[in-house]
Amino acid sequence: MNSADKKKLRAQAHTLKPVVMIGQSGLTAAVLAELDQALNTHELIKVKIRAERDDRKPISEKICTDTGAELIQTIGQIAVIYRLNPSK
Repeated sequence: MNSADKKKLRAQAHTLKPVVMIGQSGLTAAVLAELDQALNTHELIKVKIRAERDDRKPISEKICTDTGAELIQTIGQIAVIYRLNPSK
């Protein structure tokens, strides 16, 4: 994905609210299933990662590798994730 595509997705994500929140239990199988379902439905989602600053990047990278999505942007505790749904 090139930078122009990412810029458009960042603009679209600006008005979105986080649909999944990762709390103190961390990234569990149930959370990954919910993320997968949200990506199938919306394609572009925001995820709130309630963890220490050093732990947020590995969590967002694991989300992307496990779901096959792409990380568009992270600002503070919010990560914007995109995965194209070919059936739409």
